[in-house]
Amino acid sequence: MKILMATMGLGIGGAETHIVELVKELKQEGHDVAIVSNGGVYVPEITAAGIRHYQAPMHRRNLGDMVRARKILREIIRKEDPDVVHAHARIPAFLCGGLCRRMGYPFVTTAHWVFDTRGLLRYLTDWGERTVAVSEDIKAYLIREYGLPPEHISVTINGIDTEKFSPAVSGERVIREFGLDRERPILSYVSRMDEDRALVAGQLIQIAPELDRAIPGIQLLIAGGGNVFDKLKARAEEVNRTLGRPCVTMTGPRTDINEIVAAGDLFVGVSRAALEAMAAGKPVIVAGNEGYQGLFGPDKLAEAREGNFCCRGLPLSQPDQLYRDVVAAFALSPEERERAGAYGRQVIFDYYSVRRMAADCLAMYDQVRRRKYRVVMSGYYGFDNAGDDAILESIQQAIHDTSAEVSVTALSNDPERTRRQYGLEAIPRFRVWRVFSALRKGDALLSGGGSLLQDTTSTRSLLYYLSIIRCAQWLGKPVMLYANGIGPLRRPNNRRRVKKVVEQATLVTLRDHSSARELREMGVERRDIYVTADPVFHLSPADEGRCLELIRSTGLEEGRPFVAVSVREWRDTGDFYRQLARLCDHLHREYGLEVLFLLMQPERDRQATARVRALMEEPSFQLDLPCSPRELMGVLGRARLCLAMRLHTLIFAARMAVPAMGLVYDPKVASYLEELDLPAAGHVEHFDGEEAIRRADDLMAHYDQVLANLREKSEQLARAARENERLLMEMLERYKK
Repeated sequence: MKILMATMGLGIGGAETHIVELVKELKQEGHDVAIVSNGGVYVPEITAAGIRHYQAPMHRRNLGDMVRARKILREIIRKEDPDVVHAHARIPAFLCGGLCRRMGYPFVTTAHWVFDTRGLLRYLTDWGERTVAVSEDIKAYLIREYGLPPEHISVTINGIDTEKFSPAVSGERVIREFGLDRERPILSYVSRMDEDRALVAGQLIQIAPELDRAIPGIQLLIAGGGNVFDKLKARAEEVNRTLGRPCVTMTGPRTDINEIVAAGDLFVGVSRAALEAMAAGKPVIVAGNEGYQGLFGPDKLAEAREGNFCCRGLPLSQPDQLYRDVVAAFALSPEERERAGAYGRQVIFDYYSVRRMAADCLAMYDQVRRRKYRVVMSGYYGFDNAGDDAILESIQQAIHDTSAEVSVTALSNDPERTRRQYGLEAIPRFRVWRVFSALRKGDALLSGGGSLLQDTTSTRSLLYYLSIIRCAQWLGKPVMLYANGIGPLRRPNNRRRVKKVVEQATLVTLRDHSSARELREMGVERRDIYVTADPVFHLSPADEGRCLELIRSTGLEEGRPFVAVSVREWRDTGDFYRQLARLCDHLHREYGLEVLFLLMQPERDRQATARVRALMEEPSFQLDLPCSPRELMGVLGRARLCLAMRLHTLIFAARMAVPAMGLVYDPKVASYLEELDLPAAGHVEHFDGEEAIRRADDLMAHYDQVLANLREKSEQLARAARENERLLMEMLERYKK
């Protein structure tokens, strides 16, 4: 990939070192990398590694500098034409974000720290299409303060070069340069000497006389430059005069941090500097402006990792505690000190390799990079309906498994929830301009799956989906009717509308043969209509542990056989609910099956479920926790039998090879039962409880044969479902040429 990094500067600092190590690793892995910044001491190091550097004044919130930096950035991006722009820090991210909206390049950011969000400063922040956070607490901050979708944030680490920072590196050159005595103890410290970073440096200088009394001859080697360096250096010189010897050495800004660290016997610091010292095998006291943790060891690993060794949320550093821990650390035996250093270095190997940091960034780049094909999906998405959400997730999964070159944007009733649950782009389905823009920029429209082309729900719903299709066709985009279920269509005008759309569609795949018959009855004569299968046959269930946890939450005893029941509100059902309750009671009494109700669309299923349960004489259970489609599928997969009024409960059962009986309220349910060779318990408008019990007894009497047939049918439909993606890719390749 061609990657452009944008940052404030390349001076001394943890974020700057992070960027330097990242770009060097990316370059070593074969990527073409350039950096734009205000410059700094690390520029020679990155240019020596073959990384281009451009200068731009992105280090100040001065309006004139920002205008100049924006102009320079625009020219650099035009020249470089990067596959991705990666900004670090507030001003570079703000400038790159503004240009991104005009120039359309993939754009990500890294959050190294938390920002002041008061007043207008909140609006000086742009987090890009995706954000890399360097710790879990920064991710939580981004969600809390900026409302970023959690699935758009990836947590990485401060990757450390374990060859550059190693026990094998010598500090002798630094010791000679500053006239230190190798025979006497040396404490090293590295940080920017800025007001908001140098608290512990000041405390070390403050307690230096006490340390000299407790640890005779101790030498403090303090590296870094910044806006309080001169003040701290003056205090250090005063301490040295008082002690009559050079106890505190202030080096100013340095790039040879690995040798500074190597020169010391003990390191004090925070964040990346602490990790580098651990890689060098040094005992480390973790302390900084955000808080104080103390001497690092196994008991502090979880806490330190959670805050990326920044001590956020911990008590502030106090001089007396710092003094006690430094004295205790130097009191360790050589063997204890070596063990502490070896443990720290192993932690770096286990959790903080620079290769992993680069891999995290590359994974994020892959999410935003421009794919060869962009498709828009139209369907009944974002309505908290497990069946239709399962369609969305399964189509996305199937497309991703087939090709990494297709990006998907869904039209959703709840775009934020769709993004959060499935990690794909989503836009409001009723925002006309947003939908039009997505279709215009896209390469194709996928309409479906599900039963979108029907007028049982309403003509208004049908007209919505037809209008999306017509808009795409008007824009000259190919349209695929993706694994659609057609009908019922009762009104002549609606039948004519659907006939015209189907005849003009680029590609038509159907989920069942009854839909193909419906089209033939409408007079559709095209021969290139493919009967495949519902995309949900692609979907994998949630892991077993999660499914068992959900079942336990209902109060159902683990290991008990159960029948999964899915029922919904419907008009003109008469005595249906009472008769269904009789059937459930019969299954419990005759076959020992517990009755577990599943809510596929909670707001529409809860009342009907409550009515059936109230009419039952035997106990029953209900899964009423928020569940993803994959979780519902996994729970259903542990059932012995399924009673399903909702079509996608039947499809979930077939996918998991669970014998089922359908509660027919719509012809699509009856036709799918026929497709799966499963029995109907009856039609809800004239439901006969005695006949339903007879049919259930017949199924249970032939259970093994029904199960064997269903397994074979499920495998056939899974193979057929894969045809949807093969045909889609053929269409995209044909129309992209």
